[in-house]
Amino acid sequence: MSKKPKRKFPYLIGSKWTAKQKNWGWRHFLVTNRQNQGKWVFAEMVAACDSQTRFWVNASQLKDDSLWLPGWKTLQEIEKTESYSDANNSSY
Repeated sequence: MSKKPKRKFPYLIGSKWTAKQKNWGWRHFLVTNRQNQGKWVFAEMVAACDSQTRFWVNASQLKDDSLWLPGWKTLQEIEKTESYSDANNSSY
């Protein structure tokens, strides 16, 4: 019995993300599609409030918490994560 190869980002489609900075005027996005190209995985991001606003991003960028936060966050929650990361970076 052969095993399927491990799939990168198995729960990508349907996931919700908050951009730290506005992208095309929006912060909240849904992943509606994925595309594998060699070793890369890309996610199609669609703005939650405007389905006409869509773009592709390398899925590995979603792991970068300076760019994206998982789920939909309020501005206050975004500011908390920024102040938390600033406090951690200043201790070096």
